[in-house]
Amino acid sequence: MSKKLAIIGASYLQLPLILRAKEMGIETHVFAWKANDVGETAADFFYPISIIERDNILSKCQEIGIDGICSIASDTAMLTVNYVAEKMGLTGNSMATTEVSTNKHLMRECFKEHGDPSPFSIEVINADLIDPASFEYPVIVKPEDRSGSRGITKVQDPALLLDAIKNAQEQSFNGRALVEEFVDGDEFSVESISWKGVHKILTITKKYTTGSPNFIETAHLEPAFEAGNEIIPKVYDMVQHALNSLGIQYGASHTEFKINSKGELRLIEIGGRMGGDCIGSALVKLSTGVDFVKAVIDVALGQKPDSEITAHNTAAIRYVFTKKDIDVLESIKQDNRIEIIEENRIELPDHDVVDSSTRSGYFIFRSTEREPVVHFVSLPRD
Repeated sequence: MSKKLAIIGASYLQLPLILRAKEMGIETHVFAWKANDVGETAADFFYPISIIERDNILSKCQEIGIDGICSIASDTAMLTVNYVAEKMGLTGNSMATTEVSTNKHLMRECFKEHGDPSPFSIEVINADLIDPASFEYPVIVKPEDRSGSRGITKVQDPALLLDAIKNAQEQSFNGRALVEEFVDGDEFSVESISWKGVHKILTITKKYTTGSPNFIETAHLEPAFEAGNEIIPKVYDMVQHALNSLGIQYGASHTEFKINSKGELRLIEIGGRMGGDCIGSALVKLSTGVDFVKAVIDVALGQKPDSEITAHNTAAIRYVFTKKDIDVLESIKQDNRIEIIEENRIELPDHDVVDSSTRSGYFIFRSTEREPVVHFVSLPRD
């Protein structure tokens, strides 16, 4: 009899998870608000229950007799995943850990308590009580409990602070915002898989963004550094410590950090789930050979994941914002050192791109050589 896996969410983000589980001969049970998303038809069974309706999902999962539950690239989904897992005695992180890893204020407090190098941050509940003159600028304003660049603004003028806070609060699920110390420098993430509290770091990803004020991701590169770079063991140590601080025991994690102008590591946040933007679902396997999606499924089913690195390629994803991005794709096609893995909606966006959810198409490519991938992913789009 095949295993039964509950998957929280039915959007395109969950499609690689659904398809991989089915390839493994696992029966997929997908839960989400009915919105004609791809996962509704891709799943073996679909249940039109909102991902935030934890008890309704729990009841159905108990009725089905699931063997595991998971989701990728969604903080909101992880609250339900680990709630159901805890109630049913399945593999997952504790709800205490999940609450901290999905709330940026609680995460900052946890990092502060455990000595992790995290920026100074203030929680804002009532914007009218905030004195803009009390901060040292620039600052970053963000929702307390959202991801995907939603509601994030770099503020340099005190006169614009309150509007930025109110925008972040409107984007937040709980109506709260954070005002944080701005950390300069390049942005990176670390992709990891954990099993019984042992954390295997798979790779470090370099993030490219639109920059100030909204920092929308435009591309990602793996690995971020050449082998042997002296920063790598320092990053590994920081991430291992921070994952322990949060209490993460199982599954994928996505750690975002910066290296500032002084060469110091600053921890931005950790999601107790796989990174989005095809980082976990595509780039990790292309660059390292590790089937990250399968590893997430294995953990959910209570099995130790295979995390052995078997490849050392360079891989990247670049999003289409301007005609320059399309020109870059055409140039890549002329370079026989590079393999194009996927092209998705290669057309100019017909709307304003305000966060990652409003971006248009993208293309993914890889090579056994580092230089050509770095060259094309780094070309400016202006």
